[in-house]
Amino acid sequence: MDLSPYYHIIFATIALLLSGLVFSFTRNTKSKKVNLPPGPPGWPVVGNLFQVAGSGKPFFQYVRDLLPTYGPIFTLRMGSRTMIILSSADLAYEALIEKGAVFATRPAENPTRTIFSCDKFTVNASMYGPVWRSLRRNMVQNALSSGKLRTFRNVRDVAMDKLVERLKAEAEGNDGAVWVLRNARFAVFRILLAMCFGVEMDEKTIEKMDDMMKTVLITLDPRIDDYLPLLRPFFSKQRKRATEVRQQQIATLVPFIEQRRAAVKNPGSDPTAAEFSYLDTLFDLTVEGRKHPPTNPEIVTLCSEFLNGGTDTTGTAVEWAIARFIENPSIQTKLYEEIKANIGEKRVDEKDVENMPYLNAVVKELLRKHPPTYFSLTHSVTEPARLAGYDIPVGTNVEIFLPAIAEDPKLWTNPKKFDPDRFLTGGEDADITGVTGVKMMPFGVGRRICPGLAMATVHVNLMIARMVQEFEWSSYPKETKVDFSEKLEFTVVMKNSLRAMIKPRV
Repeated sequence: MDLSPYYHIIFATIALLLSGLVFSFTRNTKSKKVNLPPGPPGWPVVGNLFQVAGSGKPFFQYVRDLLPTYGPIFTLRMGSRTMIILSSADLAYEALIEKGAVFATRPAENPTRTIFSCDKFTVNASMYGPVWRSLRRNMVQNALSSGKLRTFRNVRDVAMDKLVERLKAEAEGNDGAVWVLRNARFAVFRILLAMCFGVEMDEKTIEKMDDMMKTVLITLDPRIDDYLPLLRPFFSKQRKRATEVRQQQIATLVPFIEQRRAAVKNPGSDPTAAEFSYLDTLFDLTVEGRKHPPTNPEIVTLCSEFLNGGTDTTGTAVEWAIARFIENPSIQTKLYEEIKANIGEKRVDEKDVENMPYLNAVVKELLRKHPPTYFSLTHSVTEPARLAGYDIPVGTNVEIFLPAIAEDPKLWTNPKKFDPDRFLTGGEDADITGVTGVKMMPFGVGRRICPGLAMATVHVNLMIARMVQEFEWSSYPKETKVDFSEKLEFTVVMKNSLRAMIKPRV
């Protein structure tokens, strides 16, 4: 977090912040002492916020550097927020599986996120309770079940064919070079749009929708006033901008919502409409504790969650996979040989990937080494709890640092190495749902596990298989090494977006 643009605001308000210090100290010393996990000492009022921001390191690296000193559970005070960081499989299992109901809620959101989530009316953001149960049950049972996923098989086939065409066309105009992430995320976004709205969109419309979703995500980036609410008066322009983006988001999506509503009310009136879409499940959705179905703004929020949740996560995974194939061509060769042996000359489809053990091992290793995010979605507790002998107060942000678990030498042999064979001849395994134990949790575990897990694995497996079946991938420029540096852009992406050479298979 770079605070330099805010220094004039920070120092203009420092007196105000400190003025409350004496009162806060007096009040807190009289209250019951809370035994939080240890952590680095911070400043009055702001805690560790300026230390993190002034370190020059990404937040994930700051956390990683604290692990040797503070161990698998420690506290960071980030202004008004208290974060408890977990970095061990045992603690993650205890919190999210053994004490799952207690750790199943979310902390309060910042005001900007509340604007876009319709006051936490989403599967991922909602508090643990009736609204969450209704929204999650609808998404899992009525949109992402294995049966519903099968209804979109043709959509995925078409999207894969379009992806191959785009890659070929781009390579022909650029001496064989293509941008991996850009093409991968466009392909999966095309699929999700069709699943969400029940209609195939042209490329211009897809790009317009994608630009809208990206603008929303950028607007949701954390700001300093999210951690220091006293600074919010200085951010009126940013709040106004967030409101404008929200209005644009609603204006962009509502016409597609109304188009689909009309098609559902008058079957056969739109010959381009699919028989089913996720949107269909939202029009008359019954939510516990509410007397009315979701409003259009709420439907916009739920559709956006569906689209954003599956686009960057899948596209990023594919980019990391291609990077690993370039780094180690023997993995790519072994995967291609498996495809040839199992599929022959026909194009691979999603039924085929179920019977490809090496592909499945590649994807599992991909999710271990390159989970979509550094941290699982933030948890909080429904009541005061204990973990590892420490207090976990209500309202605390419980953050789980995923790389420390997925690269724990106590759990994995040679964990720094990208080695799909560990899941085959190496005799290692891991349940990514966490039910039988936690060794990796790319989709979270427990009650708040990502509802799109099955869909995501289908998409990643299918895209990787088709891209390897169609092309041989190599470095661009030739003979250069892949830079595996990371950065966070909603998901964990390659610091330098991957451009690769492709050669069509004969």
